[in-house]
Amino acid sequence: MKIKPEIRILGIDDGSLVDDNVLVVGVVFRGGFWIDGVLSTHIERDGLDATEKIIEMVNKTKHKDLGVIMFDGVTLGGFNTIDIKKIHEKTALPCIIVIRKMPDMLSIKNALKYLKNPEKREKMIENAGKIYKVELKDDKVLYYQFSGMEKEDAEKLIKITAIHSSLPEPVRVAHMIATGIVRGEASRKP
Repeated sequence: MKIKPEIRILGIDDGSLVDDNVLVVGVVFRGGFWIDGVLSTHIERDGLDATEKIIEMVNKTKHKDLGVIMFDGVTLGGFNTIDIKKIHEKTALPCIIVIRKMPDMLSIKNALKYLKNPEKREKMIENAGKIYKVELKDDKVLYYQFSGMEKEDAEKLIKITAIHSSLPEPVRVAHMIATGIVRGEASRKP
């Protein structure tokens, strides 16, 4: 994969969970510096429609020069689990999940038992693959998973986009926009 400094990255995250219809925002970034566009969709809180809604949103966009999709975690809208392997297959775009701290997989598996189709959700989490750690500036670390690219490329993309915090700009800004729309305000807090 050739990574240019201004590669188009679609950062996707949700806003605050205020009802069962959750706003998901995608921000098209050139590298970690410029916003080229904003996309949105809605998913069901704790549902199973996030993967399909993201595939539809990406495949319908006019931004045909996207290079990669980046997510803040493997779930959106509570426990609406995404399948990055399927998203990669249906959009032809590599995917990266960034995670602020190492997840407690036992607690997650226990929580899934209380939702519809726990086995399907667990399979989606497994499809995200092994969790890796990348060291960033100022002794900060971030964890990540990926599909459709090499480990070295995923790390390079994380490092060139984690400019203002340990969270890459595309997902940080997507979260701020979604939260600002839902709550009426969002802070700069990383």
